[in-house]
Amino acid sequence: MRGLRSSSSLLVAAAALLLFCCCFTIGDANGGLRLGYYSASCPRAEDVVREQVAQLYDKHGNTAVSWLRALFHDCMVGSCDASLLLDTSAAAGVSEKSAPRSFGMRNFKYVDAIKAALERECPGTVSCADVLALAARDGAAALGGPRVAMRTGRLDSRVSRYDEVGRDLPNHNDSVSAVLSRFAAVGVDAEGAVALLGAHSVGRVHCFNLVGRLYPSVDAGIDPAYGAYLRGRCPTADAREDTRDVAYARNDRATPMVLDNMYYKNLLARKGLLLVDQRLADDPRTAPFVARMAADNTYFHDRFAAALLTMSENNPLAADEGEVRRDCRFVNSA
Repeated sequence: MRGLRSSSSLLVAAAALLLFCCCFTIGDANGGLRLGYYSASCPRAEDVVREQVAQLYDKHGNTAVSWLRALFHDCMVGSCDASLLLDTSAAAGVSEKSAPRSFGMRNFKYVDAIKAALERECPGTVSCADVLALAARDGAAALGGPRVAMRTGRLDSRVSRYDEVGRDLPNHNDSVSAVLSRFAAVGVDAEGAVALLGAHSVGRVHCFNLVGRLYPSVDAGIDPAYGAYLRGRCPTADAREDTRDVAYARNDRATPMVLDNMYYKNLLARKGLLLVDQRLADDPRTAPFVARMAADNTYFHDRFAAALLTMSENNPLAADEGEVRRDCRFVNSA
């Protein structure tokens, strides 16, 4: 009998050890991020973000697109740490918002509005990096996209990553190899890269990034009728990036504010807006995913949600590397 009790105790101890190891591995793999991170410290945090996103989207529909792009720009550059939001200062350095690859980014003031609401609810508790992640999650849903089970617990950077922006962010005329390499650096595979670029189903592209495909002659890879339409939207090769009233074309004319698979259907019809978009349909590493996503919106949404989650958890800062900023534009004063 004593032997049975001893064996039973050993089994219980072994099971407890196994459970501890599994939990530790899972937590460590996510950098400490978890679902419901603020459930005790700020129970309404995610509700506050959701309410603010809904209010702002009702007033300014393009905010949802801006939040998706902001998360992409933040997470692809070093870490999901809200370094993107920092203004230029002696403490933080030159702002990433002033980098050439950040051209056209806007609506940062609405991120500030969400953060202000959270500060009223739970001062100094919810990081700006989590604001970006949760706003992108709720923005995607507002645009008819998938719901993403976004984990939280990120910390905010104390420095800008201005010097890394050009290296880490894919450009509109990059090769597929370059794009896949940059996504792979944050743990996103080729299928996920194709899915994330499906965010180009919503929003718009400034003519500054298009005229290279339209002048002096229209790119042979563009559907002729579509090329004529784009020339109408961008009537001169002298597109400027520093004017307030910038000319643009919608990414998707059929469903311009719906995060759906029309983007991939357009690629198959030779109506890719950016050169990097159209190349996805032509490269054997990515073309099968384009075809499948064009045929199956649910598949696109599933892969988009998974890839967005992976990207959103890129290299979270350790406790001694970051902080919870009170104002997303500036590091906390000592």
